[in-house]
Amino acid sequence: MRVAAVGWAFDKLQPAQIEAAATAKVTHNHEEGIRGAVATATAVWLARNAATKDTIQKHMERLGYDMDFSIPGIKPSYGFDETCMGTVPVAIKCFLESTDYEDCIRMAVSLGGDADTLACIAGAVAEAFYGADSIPYEVKERALATLPADLLGVYNRFTERFCNNQR
Repeated sequence: MRVAAVGWAFDKLQPAQIEAAATAKVTHNHEEGIRGAVATATAVWLARNAATKDTIQKHMERLGYDMDFSIPGIKPSYGFDETCMGTVPVAIKCFLESTDYEDCIRMAVSLGGDADTLACIAGAVAEAFYGADSIPYEVKERALATLPADLLGVYNRFTERFCNNQR
């Protein structure tokens, strides 16, 4: 859930994937955690580079995730699962089935379980795909208002440097 920025920071997909793996080795040190980080950064990179939802899904499948399910289909039985295998494909599917940023976040949160992780991953892809303007103004302003000045500075510098080429 912390790797989405890597999908913004690189002009080419392969370097983004390599960096995503490197960042995950520090926090996860597990093959599945590393694969989840690569998948998340890949989805963000593809989304910000105008890939279709079908293309993003195919990349997730190539990375070894079974995407043959629907959110309504898993909702009745979905529960807390902190593993990358249990969150990354579900988060990506929330994005794939969404109609806009807010729909994506609502879908992820409605599943319960590890909802903050689901919404973080799904929302990162949704923002890259739908654009920063798709985030309701009030939501963005409220979230940014909670950041201490130093972190707000990091956010502002990052978005200025990397996020000016949104859809």
